Amino acid sequence: MSFNINEYYSKVSQGDVLLAYKGSITSELINEVLEAVEEKLEKVNESGKTRKKLYNVLVESLQNLYHHIEETHEGIDEDLDPKFAVLIIERDNEDYKVITGNFIRNTKIGFLKEKIDKINSMTKDELKDMYKFILNHQKISAKGGGGLGLVDIARKTGKDMTYEFYNYNNDYSFFNLTIDV
Repeated sequence: MSFNINEYYSKVSQGDVLLAYKGSITSELINEVLEAVEEKLEKVNESGKTRKKLYNVLVESLQNLYHHIEETHEGIDEDLDPKFAVLIIERDNEDYKVITGNFIRNTKIGFLKEKIDKINSMTKDELKDMYKFILNHQKISAKGGGGLGLVDIARKTGKDMTYEFYNYNNDYSFFNLTIDV
């Protein structure tokens, strides 16, 4: 196991951090994070447009973590909660970065890469069409989503999402997603 969660967390939380969290993702936590970020953005007199965009991206990111996180982690550090994830929000000059991380099965890496790469390659109009198509034709999955999250993030930011997969063991990798807002 070459991936160390504490080293990763230290590395990604070195900038101008607005919020840094590692632990279990719960519905209560989502509400607390959203309230805390809203307060911090008001304190720094961030524009309403930027606050709204960051808030929307944060909601989608947290919902993705909450609904799609692996709940069983055979062979992963026993000290980590099964709904373990990392969330970092940092200011990057005039912009913000939302960084999320969670363990995923290695069998899902190809599908996730393909999905993000496809979304990143789409124009604004193509994203809009895809969003409408998913909204009108997809069923809600057992995990509570219909596949809109990443498409909505791309539409709201107008920027590519970047990602990395850190090999953890034969069954799991740690998935890092960075969204520029």
